[in-house]
Amino acid sequence: MSRRGLLALCLLFVACKRGAPAAEAQAPACPAESTASAPAGAASHASVRPGPPPEDATHRVQPLAVCKAEGAAPLDASRRYFEEGRFEEALSCAAQAAALEPDLAAAHAERGVALAALGRETEAQLAYARALAIDPGDPSALLGSAHLYAVQLPSTRERDELGALYAERGLSQPNTPPELIPHLALVAAMAFNDLGQAESSLAHSAIVLARNPGSREALYERALALFELCRFGDARATFAGLVDDPERAAHAHQHLGLLLEREGKWKQARVHFEKARALAPDDFPEPPLPSEAEFRAEVLRAVAELPKDMRGDLDGVPVTAEELPADADLLANQPPLSPTILGLFRGPPLSEPCDGSETPCRSVVLYRRNLARAVRTSEELREQIRVTLLHEIGHLRGEDDEELAARGLE
Repeated sequence: MSRRGLLALCLLFVACKRGAPAAEAQAPACPAESTASAPAGAASHASVRPGPPPEDATHRVQPLAVCKAEGAAPLDASRRYFEEGRFEEALSCAAQAAALEPDLAAAHAERGVALAALGRETEAQLAYARALAIDPGDPSALLGSAHLYAVQLPSTRERDELGALYAERGLSQPNTPPELIPHLALVAAMAFNDLGQAESSLAHSAIVLARNPGSREALYERALALFELCRFGDARATFAGLVDDPERAAHAHQHLGLLLEREGKWKQARVHFEKARALAPDDFPEPPLPSEAEFRAEVLRAVAELPKDMRGDLDGVPVTAEELPADADLLANQPPLSPTILGLFRGPPLSEPCDGSETPCRSVVLYRRNLARAVRTSEELREQIRVTLLHEIGHLRGEDDEELAARGLE
């Protein structure tokens, strides 16, 4: 693993912990690594090149230092420098290796690793893309790309999907070194949890834990997946084992609070919520929780402000407010719904007949506590109530979650 320089990649970003910050001060780009695009209207002929910047330009291009390989091949020197945490030198030697062998995927992958470590994500994306264009199955480039999209960059559905695809491809390659398998599986577990695909996350966490039973990163992803799959007893036991982990204690306490809350143990849950807030106040601010009466009034206001056609679709469909999703509602689907869902549509869509087993056969419910925890201010709560209501009306009209996500109604 060390010869590839990718174990250090995970160590660099807090053992593959999602959300690790990129370097704040990015090194200036050199001509070989620049990603600046031509301005609109620039000539498109290949022979036309922009002239040098003026002498008094605010940004001055700084070339990379000459690679000091010290008798080693540039690619080997790059890996050695990376393992030593000398990322600028690693980039210099990786760039030289790529210049000497432009069609060597490993050289571009090492450029990507070094650029990502320096917080130069856009350039890292291009380096990995070039490596994978040369060799779509290069394990180092696949792991680096997966980590960049699923862990280092801010989470979005598309990035998580791309990270999961790269990790899965790396796991499927016959030439993937065994030592890379747990790292690819861990990134996949993170991406799948972020995507709400808990069963896949649980399976990939198991791959990591089979090789490293003490992996706190994999145990955390396993705990998240168990919680999302409504396996609450197993989730509680796993989260309880993480409250002494400085990197994950806040999230462990938050989830223990959520689990106790579901049992109606409000005071005990509050203790864990307060511990989570004390450890990570930015991640777990005090939610703007309105009273039950105030929340019901906000829901009714949101319904009244809907377009006329949507209000018509809700004719005969009650819209109610509840504290938290009931187990029966969560477990009615397979896989189960997430305990943190913001709302729920019950019943068949308007295009299908009711079976007569329930009256009314269709209903919409919004969950007060989950909605309050999804936002930071009362204004955001009002907006999230509106968006959640639109989401559930989408289900009423027959749209599935993927279609709603494509319309920005996740």
